[in-house]
Amino acid sequence: MEKRDYYEVLGVAKNATADEIKKAYRKKAIEFHPDKNPGDKVAEEKFKEAAEAYDVLSDQQKRQRYDQFGHAGVGGNGGFGGGGMNMEDIFSHFGDIFGGFGGFGGFGRQQQQRVRKGSDLRVKVRLSLKEIATGVEKKIKVKKYVACSHCSGTGAKDSATETCSTCHGTGRVTRVQQTILGQMQTQSTCPTCGGDGKIIKNKCPHCSGEGIVNGEEVISIKIPAGVAEGMQLSVQGKGNAARRGGVNGDLLIVFEEEPHSELIRDDNDLIYNLLLDFPTAVLGGTIEVPTIDGKVKVKVEKGTQPGKVLRLRGKGLPDANRYGVGDLLINIGVYVPENISSDEKKLFEKLAESPNIKPNASASRSFFSRFRNMFE
Repeated sequence: MEKRDYYEVLGVAKNATADEIKKAYRKKAIEFHPDKNPGDKVAEEKFKEAAEAYDVLSDQQKRQRYDQFGHAGVGGNGGFGGGGMNMEDIFSHFGDIFGGFGGFGGFGRQQQQRVRKGSDLRVKVRLSLKEIATGVEKKIKVKKYVACSHCSGTGAKDSATETCSTCHGTGRVTRVQQTILGQMQTQSTCPTCGGDGKIIKNKCPHCSGEGIVNGEEVISIKIPAGVAEGMQLSVQGKGNAARRGGVNGDLLIVFEEEPHSELIRDDNDLIYNLLLDFPTAVLGGTIEVPTIDGKVKVKVEKGTQPGKVLRLRGKGLPDANRYGVGDLLINIGVYVPENISSDEKKLFEKLAESPNIKPNASASRSFFSRFRNMFE
């Protein structure tokens, strides 16, 4: 099923401000909240869809990639709607929008501990034009923080922890102050447990109580066709593990393009500079030119002029957003030898006597007009 435009999901314009996006998301989340629509699978999917749209549009970098490359720019599966987080993760991740509570608008959710998130990682992946044209699956080894296996990421020896008596496991404390405007309620991170909601009795000696250690992981990445130099894809949950449990960060894949030996990329089009010998330019013929899929034969008409461009439809690169395929543009040049033999010189001198060899005024105007149009 093709994903809907994120701006359409939240019902905002593409130039919407961060505040407008936040308000639109809150409205959608309340409308489709599972507590308000019990057992309604359609409402649940719309709830996840709104969370996915907000996850992208509320982040300046993700929004910029989405505006430029569409869904492919943010990993193709967004964040939460693609299965990267469950419902409770969504509540915890965006709970601060609604006063720090897991439930939106007070629909019966319990106040929850704020979930930590590990830091994101960024790696570069080099791709050939062939891989860009077809899409490819690559396996990369990533060095990162992983959950400590000895304490299961809790940071506690033998995973022994106890609920914090100050915040009762929520990780946050509420204070009520009397002001001239009446009572004011504020929330802050629990000073006793630092927001963990749990107290460690004995620190794990292998991770010094942090819950994370240095490690590595081999990650398989499916790269769609048509990606471009500098474009980024996000792989949810494949970044650094969070301290003492929580949600893993994301892995950002930055693409680099390997130069092709003969073809030049221009957006979705490919360019090949063809240098014809003089006899072929005059007499015409068939020549071979390279493409992504191998060489193809192209017919050159007699009297072909330098500067002429031949176009092979559909021999370029596919668009990342599936808007079609580019073309292969063949720029024609004519090779003029610098050194010739005495016999060749006599042939050219004889040709020079022919009136057909010399350009006339009409040919000159046509030639320079062609070059002028190339730069307009």
